[in-house]
Amino acid sequence: MGIWRRSAYAVVAGASVVLVATGCQTSAEGSAEPSDTSVAGQSVAPEIPDKFDPCVDIPQSVLDTEGLHAAGSEPDKDEMRRGDIAWNGCIWVVSDGYSATISATNLTIDMVRDKAVPGTRAAVVHERPVIFTQPNGATSSDCTVNVELVGGSLEFLVDNPPSGRLTGDQDPCDIATRLAEKVLPLVPADA
Repeated sequence: MGIWRRSAYAVVAGASVVLVATGCQTSAEGSAEPSDTSVAGQSVAPEIPDKFDPCVDIPQSVLDTEGLHAAGSEPDKDEMRRGDIAWNGCIWVVSDGYSATISATNLTIDMVRDKAVPGTRAAVVHERPVIFTQPNGATSSDCTVNVELVGGSLEFLVDNPPSGRLTGDQDPCDIATRLAEKVLPLVPADA
């Protein structure tokens, strides 16, 4: 699970307590105003970028090049909201290998970079800025790649356990990069 998703649980729990305790800000006239919507001082887009839907816009032929398929008759949905941060995408698996969650999110790469997780690094994939996050370093079985989109990012979360007979010996960030290189040509330039 990506570091933002793990920490989102803790942030939401803490923010819920603060919001319940403080409620809305008040102006001098006494009317209620909602608190600022931001993460680590950055404004969050209210909606997930919608110019690319991973569940619809990635053809099975691209997934087939990796051996990815739905675990059931349809891919599992990744529809998560934690506070102001939201994800919308799908989950695919390689039998006896890795799982890949590809989701659009309103989480920007600047927000990921500013989280300052050890092992975070920047790169460019298919002419788009990306941030790699591997919270447990090179020994981690998961890697998250966030690719810049207008108003957020396209997130590739790969979990590749060492027990996976087909892919367990591969670096999860290498797999995520490979996936991004195959998917990003499908993303509209203005997305």
